[in-house]
Amino acid sequence: MSTVLQHTALITAASAVWYAVAVTVAAVTAVVARSDARRRDAREVLKVLVRRSR
Repeated sequence: MSTVLQHTALITAASAVWYAVAVTVAAVTAVVARSDARRRDAREVLKVLVRRSR
C-alpha cells in the first residue's frame, strides 16, 4: 500500500474516532448535566451533529 493511501486511511480513521467522541460527549452531557440549560444546549448540539452525518 502506498504511503499516501496509508496516510489517507489514517486521517479518515482519526476523523471518524473524533466525530464519535464528539457525539458521545454531547449525548452523555444531554443526559447527565445538572442544569436544564446545559442539557438543552447539549441536545441542540447533538441534533446538529446527527443531522450533518446523514
